[in-house]
Amino acid sequence: MELELPQMPSPLRVALFSVLTACGAWGSQSAITFSQSSPAVDVYDYVEITVHADASGVQNPFTEASLTGSFGKAGSSVRLTVNGFCDSADGTTQRIRFMPSAAGDYAYSVSYKAGGMQQSYEGRFRAVDGHRRGPIRVDPDYRWHFIWEGTGEHYYFNGTTAFFLVGWRDERIINFSLERLHRLKINRVRTLLGGRVSTMYGEPVMNTAEFNVFLSPWPAVKAEDFDHPGFDYARFNVAHWQKFERMVRFARERDMTVSVIFDIADGMVHTVPGSEDERRYIRYAAARLAAFSNITWDLGDDLDTFRDDKWAHETGTLLEGWDPYKHLATTHPVHREHQDRASDWFGFTSIQDWSRRQHALMLEERQLQLKTGRIIPQTNEEYGYEDHYPKWAPAPPGDSAETLRRTAWEIAMAGAYGTAGETARRGTNIWPDTGGGWMNGRSDDTTTMLNGYAHMVDFFTGFEWWKTEPHDELVNNGAYCVAEPGRTYAVYLPKGGKVSVELKPGSYRAEWFAAQTGEKVPIGTAEGPVWTSPAAPDGNDWALLLRK
Repeated sequence: MELELPQMPSPLRVALFSVLTACGAWGSQSAITFSQSSPAVDVYDYVEITVHADASGVQNPFTEASLTGSFGKAGSSVRLTVNGFCDSADGTTQRIRFMPSAAGDYAYSVSYKAGGMQQSYEGRFRAVDGHRRGPIRVDPDYRWHFIWEGTGEHYYFNGTTAFFLVGWRDERIINFSLERLHRLKINRVRTLLGGRVSTMYGEPVMNTAEFNVFLSPWPAVKAEDFDHPGFDYARFNVAHWQKFERMVRFARERDMTVSVIFDIADGMVHTVPGSEDERRYIRYAAARLAAFSNITWDLGDDLDTFRDDKWAHETGTLLEGWDPYKHLATTHPVHREHQDRASDWFGFTSIQDWSRRQHALMLEERQLQLKTGRIIPQTNEEYGYEDHYPKWAPAPPGDSAETLRRTAWEIAMAGAYGTAGETARRGTNIWPDTGGGWMNGRSDDTTTMLNGYAHMVDFFTGFEWWKTEPHDELVNNGAYCVAEPGRTYAVYLPKGGKVSVELKPGSYRAEWFAAQTGEKVPIGTAEGPVWTSPAAPDGNDWALLLRK
């Protein structure tokens, strides 16, 4: 074989080659080669080491072969242990990835084992500051909120659901959908890694060769059979994973976070809880996807309908150990009390509640979290899908874009975050076949719901929202308020009108903000101790911003 050695002076390389050859170090393993993706990578990108091996003696490379590595700054004894993964059905390709979090020179060693073979490799690379944003983290100073690691910028969590995004055969549609959402200031997408579901939601979404809702992380005897696909849980459908990570990479270049949902309640042919098959699936996901900076983990959608709280705690703890970078993780239950709020692995809540008392609800969520002695961000990631018509929905015949936009403001004014879902009523594989919304992420320009959400993002990111707390007691007339008293007061009036605000001493610049359109209307100066606004320009919902 052609031996690939780490970068070092030529005489040393020759000497090392001579010693290894004399010792017969690779004598019986001449079909194994190692290669490195690049001599330099950006911080928060990843370096990839690929192993090409003759796996003819290995029956199942997903269970009988392993690739592990140790990575760290050159000259430092501090190393991070990373697991690799098999990237071919026949086992001839294995990969391991490492995401550096700081600039500098790095050294690593990796070890490949298969059958009776074992071979190690050492290498070096440089990480350069490419000004990339890292993973999202809980802000250590304002723990109800998020920041991007690396830059320290605050992350205004504005999500949408696109469960079966990778169900599209043509990846052009996946990329188009993400690009459109990015333009609408969506920076988080909830999507399934594995799952299958009936199309009998009452939505015009049907399966064809162009799109289907049968995602298959494992090879199947008959993948198109909803109830009996015949999954081989001891192996992985590599093409599906490669497609999923191409989607994640496309989103990463647009600073969009992907919520990687392992499982879904409806129609999934589940692995046995706590089984080695199930743990292999989650370990493989961590090995394959954790080096992407733009992911969070979700153990399952409607999780409490098919897994219990004990399972969630144990599995979340295991996942935290398998993920070298400790990406934020959560669960998404039907009943919001099933949240592992006090555990270290649990990064933020992801409840679902379709009531139309969201402001009070999310304030209650904050109080529940405070009782644990551990503050983390609070999110409602399912409070209704636009024009969705389930019989159990709280406001038949379904929620309009306008209803959900206003609901989003109620959540935000409680110091919390939300994830919306666009209408699927423009059809997928059914005329006019230009939609898909919350089912698969695609939509067209007739869907305007997220334009309103983008205005909300503009409002909150126009001041240091993470420093504010809910202070409804400072306002009247049914308004909501978040404030950093003495500096900033943000008020939301669901029905327009006037509002009185209790202010700390001083003068404040006052401005109306049209929640529906994003229009800004200067008011002038406000002074305490109690200031009463002029009437809002019309009877729609308006926000008011007062800044010292």
